[in-house]
Amino acid sequence: MTEPDAPRKLNFIEQIIEQDNEAGKWDGRVQTRFPPEPNGYLHIGHAKSICLNFGLAEKYNGRCNLRFDDTNPAKEDQEYVDSIKADIRWLGFDWGDRELFASDYFDQLYAWAVQLIQAGQAYVCELTAEQTREYRGTLTEPGKNSPFRDRPVEENLDLFQRMKAGEFADGSRTLRAKIEMTHPNLNLRDPVMYRILRVVHHRTGEQWCIYPMYDFTHGQSDSLERVTHSICTLEFENHRPLYDWYCDSLDIYHPQQIEFARLNLSFTITSKRKLLELVTSGHVRGWDDPRMPTISGMRRRGYTPESIRQFCERIGVAKFHSVIDMTVLENSVREHLNQVAPRVMGVLRPIKLVIDNYPEGQVEEMVAVNNPEDESAGTRQVPFSRVLYIDQEDFREEAPRKYFRLKRGGEVRLRYAYIIKCEDVIKNEDGSIRELRCSYDPDSKSGMPGAGRKVKGTIHWVSAEHAVDAEVRLYDRLFVKENPYDVAEGEDYKVNLNPASLETLSACKLEPALAGVGSGRTFQFERVGYFHVDADSRAEHLIFNRTVSLRDSWAKFETRSKK
Repeated sequence: MTEPDAPRKLNFIEQIIEQDNEAGKWDGRVQTRFPPEPNGYLHIGHAKSICLNFGLAEKYNGRCNLRFDDTNPAKEDQEYVDSIKADIRWLGFDWGDRELFASDYFDQLYAWAVQLIQAGQAYVCELTAEQTREYRGTLTEPGKNSPFRDRPVEENLDLFQRMKAGEFADGSRTLRAKIEMTHPNLNLRDPVMYRILRVVHHRTGEQWCIYPMYDFTHGQSDSLERVTHSICTLEFENHRPLYDWYCDSLDIYHPQQIEFARLNLSFTITSKRKLLELVTSGHVRGWDDPRMPTISGMRRRGYTPESIRQFCERIGVAKFHSVIDMTVLENSVREHLNQVAPRVMGVLRPIKLVIDNYPEGQVEEMVAVNNPEDESAGTRQVPFSRVLYIDQEDFREEAPRKYFRLKRGGEVRLRYAYIIKCEDVIKNEDGSIRELRCSYDPDSKSGMPGAGRKVKGTIHWVSAEHAVDAEVRLYDRLFVKENPYDVAEGEDYKVNLNPASLETLSACKLEPALAGVGSGRTFQFERVGYFHVDADSRAEHLIFNRTVSLRDSWAKFETRSKK
């Protein structure tokens, strides 16, 4: 069994919280929030943030809000809202009655924007988007003031109200904060607070035609919800001064923003824009394709919420960017499934095997262990007969010296059953193998007196008469390169898509215990890997997805490649 992880030290966010609690800051409260934008499905990077925000609230007897950042209706949809809620619940977290939306605060945000205009700290600008970028400057060159920056307060108030009333065309005006166009932090060079956008909102409909930008929404929403520790990924570190400026300028409750390194996983992309591109271009079958790094994709593939939470705990929380090897995630999945997944036998690429000296018509029930990691799982009976299926990979006519599976003239033990010997190979006219003719040792039955004779190999099998037909989808990594963005000049990241990321086997044979099994269950096919019953599986057409192999096959592949 896998040894449990050693107790870990507090991460830097936990240290901050404990120091705050000792000092009596926030009155000992811990209030976090998870603020997804409903413009796509959540992925493994979001899982880390979910586990962190909800996990901290659980650890410190606090609360975590679910707040949707629905400020860009052009890209948002109720479908994404529903999927996000389903993913969070599946991971094992609950936000109680605190399902919130940035759109809940549109009236208050508008009022605060008016307050900043009245204080001379915001103005309506008529520069185009391209002109705004030109005026902004660069990292090495200061920006320059908009010609509309010094409009009188009354004119700005009038124009902003008319923007809200729908009097102006989309993109023709923005409301901008008046900070400093020469500031070294580009985010403080008069950032846009509102833009005109005539798009029906999934919650507010056509009530608004102006929408606040994320930076103007984020801190104020945190303030309204009395968030104590506003936890963001590192790309928002340079936005923190703007977060602070808005809270201070409005003189409102001011949460503390803390940044941590986002999850970067090898062989994976987590850009929602690019994941959407893979979906719409047909490179995958949807957001929940088992090759996708989305939570719904991992769920459909057979990953467990426990394994994902363990993975997020294992990789920790850091202040600096790093890339986590995909094997760390896959090993977390293996470890949990090894503990909980029932064992069965499945032959993915069948070869017919006939035991000539086994009585015709006889059927024995062999006793098989359901899970050696869990004694309470008990045993099951597996029918054994004269005609079996074994896997093509378990037979070689001409075998290398250290090949311990079945070969012509060689012996092997059938799992839970007898020792057999391959006597002959029957072939089709094209030279392919039609069936193997074997003999068995009737005194070698597993678990019976006299079964002590040893052979070096053991293989799995399925009785042909009792086998259940199934389709098995062998999913692999979606990209062939550790860094999918590692491309030659002029090339697109999609050149690194793995052409072998899905192999479908349609003639698989499984033991009869799997007949009619319902979707959502996961099993270990002994000696093969872990397989999950797909959502589209039906009693008359079973479909299994390979969740993960028993071992890291990519480590072997990479070693061979280096040689």
